[in-house]
Amino acid sequence: MQAAAERGGSFGRIGIASPPWHAHRAGRRAQSHPAESSPVRSRDVARRMMLVIAVTLAIFGVVALGDGLYMRAKAGIAQILLRTAWERARAGAVAPKPWPWADTHPVARLTAPAQGADVFVLAGASGRTLAFGPGHHDGSAWPGQTGNVVLSAHRDTHFRFLRDLRPGDSLALETTDGRIHRYRVRSASVVDHRQLALARWTSGLTLVTCYPFDAIDAGGPLRYVVSATPDDQVNESRRPESGSSP
Repeated sequence: MQAAAERGGSFGRIGIASPPWHAHRAGRRAQSHPAESSPVRSRDVARRMMLVIAVTLAIFGVVALGDGLYMRAKAGIAQILLRTAWERARAGAVAPKPWPWADTHPVARLTAPAQGADVFVLAGASGRTLAFGPGHHDGSAWPGQTGNVVLSAHRDTHFRFLRDLRPGDSLALETTDGRIHRYRVRSASVVDHRQLALARWTSGLTLVTCYPFDAIDAGGPLRYVVSATPDDQVNESRRPESGSSP
C-alpha cells in the first residue's frame, strides 16, 4: 500500500509538475502565435483602411455628382422660368418675376448669332442675379434707350462667348417692347477693374466679365471689356472714302 501510495503520489507529482511532451509543443505554439499573427493583423488593418478610404471616396464622388446634377437641373429649370417671365414681359406684364422670391426680372434678350449665344438679361448686377444670367448695371442706359448699356455676367457661363467675339461681329439686344437694337463689336480690352471707367452717355453696348477666362479662381482684378456701337454708326464709319470704288 505504501508503494501504491508512493506510485499514486508519483503520478500526482508527474501530472502537476511534468506535463506530457505534446503539452510542451502546444505551449510553444501558443506562445509563438502572437509573433506569427502580427503580419496578418497588419494586413487586415491595411485592408480595412483601404476599404474605409474607398468608401469615403465613393461617398464624396456620389455627393459631387449629385451636386453637379442638381446645379445643372437648377440652371435648366431657371432658364425655363426666365423664358416664361420674358414672354410675360413681352405680353405687357410689368417686371414679372421668374419665381415668387426672385429679386430680379428679365429686361432684355441678348444674342450673338456667330457664337450661338442667346441669353436673357436681368435687372441688376448682384451676385444672386449673375447666377442666372447677365445683369444690367444700374446707372447705365436702360436697354433700348440712348446711352451706354452696360451688362455683366460670369466668364465661365453666360459670357463665355465673349472670348470668341471679334471686331465686326454682330450683337442684338431685344427689349420687352419687341424692338431689336443691333450692334457691332468695335473692340475688346483687358482692364484692371480699379481703373475701369465706362462711358455713360455715349451710345453703345458694353459687355464686362472677369479675366482670364480659364482662371481657376474667380474674383481677380482683371476684367475683359467688349465695346460695341449701334449698327448704323458702324455702317457710317465704314463708308468708302472719296474716289474709291463702292
